[in-house]
Amino acid sequence: MRINPIYLAVSLLIAGTVAKGHAQTLRNPFDFPILLSGNFGELRNNHFHSGIDFKTQGAEGKPVHCVEDGYVARISVSPWGYGNALYIAHPDGTTTVYAHLQKFSREIAAYVKEQQYAQERFAVNLVLPPDSLPVRKDEVIALSGNTGSSGGPHLHFEIRDTKTEEVMDPLPYFLDQITDTQAPRIQGILIDPIAGEGVVNGKKEPVELKPVSTKGQGLTLSGKIEAWGEIGFAVKAYDYMDKTSNIYGVREITLTADDRVIFHSDLDRFAFDETRYLNSFTDYERWREKRSFYVRGFVEPGNRLRFIESENRGILRIDEPREYRLTYTLSDAFGNTTRLNFTVVGKEQAIPPIETEGTELFHWASANRFGAKGIRLTIPRGNLYDDIYFRYSAKPDSTGLSDLHQLHDRPVALHQSARLSLFLRNDTLINKRQYGIVQIRKGRASWIGGEYRNGWIDAEIRELGEYEIRQDTKAPTITPLSPQTWASKRLFSFRLTDNLSGVDTYRGEIDGQFALFEMNNRSVITYHFDKERLPRGKHELRLIVTDACGNEAVYTHPFTW
Repeated sequence: MRINPIYLAVSLLIAGTVAKGHAQTLRNPFDFPILLSGNFGELRNNHFHSGIDFKTQGAEGKPVHCVEDGYVARISVSPWGYGNALYIAHPDGTTTVYAHLQKFSREIAAYVKEQQYAQERFAVNLVLPPDSLPVRKDEVIALSGNTGSSGGPHLHFEIRDTKTEEVMDPLPYFLDQITDTQAPRIQGILIDPIAGEGVVNGKKEPVELKPVSTKGQGLTLSGKIEAWGEIGFAVKAYDYMDKTSNIYGVREITLTADDRVIFHSDLDRFAFDETRYLNSFTDYERWREKRSFYVRGFVEPGNRLRFIESENRGILRIDEPREYRLTYTLSDAFGNTTRLNFTVVGKEQAIPPIETEGTELFHWASANRFGAKGIRLTIPRGNLYDDIYFRYSAKPDSTGLSDLHQLHDRPVALHQSARLSLFLRNDTLINKRQYGIVQIRKGRASWIGGEYRNGWIDAEIRELGEYEIRQDTKAPTITPLSPQTWASKRLFSFRLTDNLSGVDTYRGEIDGQFALFEMNNRSVITYHFDKERLPRGKHELRLIVTDACGNEAVYTHPFTW
């Protein structure tokens, strides 16, 4: 798709100013100045960051205010993900999301607890009728926390299009309340020859270069770059803000070749079903092996991200013995901009062919199937981002119940999933639920699971890699935490662990009736004595915990209070 130059010019001109004009100003959710620990669109493991993270002065329990009038549309409680989260719908067609909360306001908390007891479970996802729980701007709706998959106290905040549920960059609503005079900084550039179609400095592997500052030329690359054929580029960069030492994602990236824009991305909104395209937006193999995010300046054919525009998919065709002048321009939501200029010399050289012996060609635009002894693999259409010459190998593994199957010789992410079936070498278990497929990564096994079928285990996988079958016949472990303090603190606390397949469900009962145990992201569950539901006298606590294979552990404890 050819980039509209007028659109791009306008976009670059207003990058730091239109946001202030097109978005209303929202109330700061806190009573102290805004500092961010994360921004919208940051590159995360398998997904883009869908909001901004407000710092909470390193502590939990800060009052969280509703940023605009609305009503509670949804409440989510989970030990993982967003933890305790509120979704507030507003009259302007947006929904704001407040996640990792410590506690809800009294009225909301009472409603949640009632629903948890009605459903007899801690984790709930509650969708509310319009206006059943109205809230006003400035109203305290919760206290900030660190619940769910949170790495420290903060408030994760989103703005969604209520109708489509697409997430939008919230920064334009807070620009007047945040100071940012710092431009993005480029950490590295990859010169990446397209396999079988290009070459750089006589090699088929990408060349990684670091930027240097020069007098009169600004930021550039040191060293000579000689290339021929089809070449892609990628950039590693971070953004920064005033008054913090955090690093952030880069909002806008533009790549020009000989003053012609060949790639432009403006990460201002996306849909959740697009978020795994991050694995094509970045160099997935480099992320997996080196934990280093390089954003590609070229587009794989299976990448459907809508915030990208490109010419010839961002691939530069070098077919003349001359200098090709390239410029990377990186901008943030405030209009702070960094540019890096560099030159690639066109030099005719032999392009190494793709090694195809012993491979099968998998096409990105079609379904792909593979079979060998003890394995079947089906990758539905739409799950590969580009063609691959698939390599397969297998070797015996004394710790597994099947061979160790290596699906391809380098990491490849799947957009949704593929069906993997492995054959059991020894089918001895009566309880077939105790079999499961595991992924082996750096010697560690991660449980995938699956369903038993006539000696085969069928499972869904999200990436190509190493897989085998193992068994889990061991029940979870229930560990009492500080039982000597239970009576004085009027609570029960346990840690739940499992050897392989992971804790799947737990249920607490007192005298045979459901008791609400809350779980945190470290698999610690806690029951606080409930005066309304727990009368004085003698009682018996019963805790039942199962793992993903159905193995069950039971703990009982008589007590008086």
